[in-house]
Amino acid sequence: MSQGVNAPEIAQMEAPAVVINPEHGLPESFGEGLTGRILFWIAVSFSTFQVVTSFGIPLDAPFMSTITLNHFLAVAMAAWAAWLVLQVMRGYRVLDGALAWVAIAVAFGLIIRFGGSLPSQVVRAMHVGFLCLVSGAMVANHRATSSPTRVLGWGIGIAGFAVGLYQWALYNDLVVRAGELTHLDMVVGIAALMILIYLVWQVMGIALPIVATVFLAYCLIGNWLPAPLDHRGYTLEQVIEHMSFGTEGIYAVPTLVSATYIFLFILFGAFMEKAGVIDFFNDISMAAFGSKQGGPGKVCVASSALMGTVSGSGVANVVASGQFTIPLMKRFGFPSAFAGGVEATSSMGGQIMPPVMGAVAFIMAETIDVPYAKIVEAAIVPAVLYFTACYLAVHLEAGKRGLKGLPRDELPKAWTEIKKSWYLITPLGVLVYLLFAGYTPLFAGAVGLSLTVALIMGIAIVAGLAVPALRVAFWIGLALVSAYSLASSVSLVVAVVAVLAIWNSFSGRGRLTLQACVDAMADGARQALPVGLACAVVGIVIGTMTLTGLGTIIGTWMISIGKDNMFLALVLTMIFSLILGMGIPTIPNYIITSSLAAPILLNLDVPLIVSHMFVFYFGIMADLTPPVALAAFAAAPMAKVSGMKIGVQAIKIALPGFIVPYMAVYDPALMLQPVAGLEGTGYWLAVVYVVVKACLALGLWGVAAVGYFRAPLTWWERLWAAAAAALLVLAVPITDEAGFVLAIAFIGLHVWRTRATVTTVSG
Repeated sequence: MSQGVNAPEIAQMEAPAVVINPEHGLPESFGEGLTGRILFWIAVSFSTFQVVTSFGIPLDAPFMSTITLNHFLAVAMAAWAAWLVLQVMRGYRVLDGALAWVAIAVAFGLIIRFGGSLPSQVVRAMHVGFLCLVSGAMVANHRATSSPTRVLGWGIGIAGFAVGLYQWALYNDLVVRAGELTHLDMVVGIAALMILIYLVWQVMGIALPIVATVFLAYCLIGNWLPAPLDHRGYTLEQVIEHMSFGTEGIYAVPTLVSATYIFLFILFGAFMEKAGVIDFFNDISMAAFGSKQGGPGKVCVASSALMGTVSGSGVANVVASGQFTIPLMKRFGFPSAFAGGVEATSSMGGQIMPPVMGAVAFIMAETIDVPYAKIVEAAIVPAVLYFTACYLAVHLEAGKRGLKGLPRDELPKAWTEIKKSWYLITPLGVLVYLLFAGYTPLFAGAVGLSLTVALIMGIAIVAGLAVPALRVAFWIGLALVSAYSLASSVSLVVAVVAVLAIWNSFSGRGRLTLQACVDAMADGARQALPVGLACAVVGIVIGTMTLTGLGTIIGTWMISIGKDNMFLALVLTMIFSLILGMGIPTIPNYIITSSLAAPILLNLDVPLIVSHMFVFYFGIMADLTPPVALAAFAAAPMAKVSGMKIGVQAIKIALPGFIVPYMAVYDPALMLQPVAGLEGTGYWLAVVYVVVKACLALGLWGVAAVGYFRAPLTWWERLWAAAAAALLVLAVPITDEAGFVLAIAFIGLHVWRTRATVTTVSG
């Protein structure tokens, strides 16, 4: 990035400060001293366990002749232990190495107990156990004010991990006696719920624990409620068996998805960041849009859209990119609240940007049992519309304030940056190809992660090769070997990574690269905390609905409303999603609303994917909607203005996020869904028509919200533009025609009215 553009901002970013993650309110570190190092290696052990189980690598299957991966592992661990002993004998300190050895030994020790692959129930239980251990220790390391409170925090985390170990150690016995809990089972089951709810409270705030506790209470005392909310009544043993054992409750589908797809893609994003992809995206955005009208704001939108393809965490994107973009926009002339609003809005759009889509895409695919590629296909057009509207809002605000672009000589050159760093996005390209080629997200994620690690290590190796021809030969060889291993199995891909890791261990630069990879493993585990904990605790809500039939009760009431007034049912669903999302992150919000509201919309003849996308979109909008507006408040410290003011600006900019779901319900072609009676050319003409209509409506909304088109608008022009947009959105006969007429008349009149002014300014 050009120093002439962002040197002050870079200096600000490099200033010593404790970075707090607004999603869980904890610093982006593991703490100081011995407990910090122990927690770091626990996080690495967590990631190692998840990677091996997600990849589905059979450690006991013959790899060469009768030799299995377990044999290789045993030899490697023995050699590592011998090297540590030798280092101790030489007088070196090996504490970190010993912690690393124990971390890896624990991870593989948990895996090799079961032949083949681990049972799904064990993977889910250990996933939640690791989440409890890491989160409890994080709270203890960062918030404890005395030794007893620190010990208490670690103790709660260890107790949560012990719950997972209980399911791991007694898995076969628990299967045999399913439905007949012992006294110890009851104690462990109650402890699992109490520890999980407590840790979610400590890490993510009180809202989600309150929701989970209310649903638990409904299971136990709902039989005392008046009809139709009452149920037949359940004993404490029945509730604990349903919630804490089996594949309902805290170990339901959301936890399975968190333990596989989500964790894998979080790690993928962490490694891509280590590889320098985020910086590459920023440089490309600066080169492409920095010189345009309102350049810094457009750079923010473009970089957030690109970052969204790798990291689907909207709030994390605000924190990561906002430190650069918000001060730059303010210095350029944008108001503080608008700068924060642009960053919050565009960063939250990362959750609807394929292929990652904030991890909700994986849960959605698993929940409604459709191919992941179909989810991505439905999200493409709305995502493009969303970012187009954000881009337009910046363009109009810049025009209103007379803000031109940045000097080209202070900006990076796009072609130069592409030639220098194009290879950084090859893993992302392979990932997208595999997803659309029909491979499972788990396989695609495993390959994408492996290739990213191989890329990072390959860069370090190439840097040590002085002869250019050797560098070219190395990359060609690595590409051929990777392609062959990809066509064979994930195990061979992992073997390639292992060889590169051994190669790197023999050079100083390589060892630094290996340390960066280990850091990414730990970072991935830490970043998984809010998502994983949310998925586990929201399982209580799902378990309540499957046990008591609460979803059917609410669904019957909503359907009775929707049969008379579809629009009213949609508005109620939107309000429900927004209210729920004010205190709950996007993923649990989607899980709850999709369990309650999406089936209702489906019964009202809304297409399956569209009904789930509807509640998903409004779950995202909740992070921009005051009074909570988590993304807006995350941007507030960088914008140095209140989160409420940023939230108001974000709502104006994010208006398409409110409009597009409604348009898709009434015209599913907007999400590329089948439309009855339309096929072939007729269908694609319908897609083009609805996209053009949506673009025009969003443009008119943007013009009305900002109050500027070619020149400032009068109050009656803003009302005119808003009315034309509303008519284009409404699904009532002749409203489209009326909307197009009003839009054309508005544009023509405004152009005629401002022709002299614009000509004078241009001249």
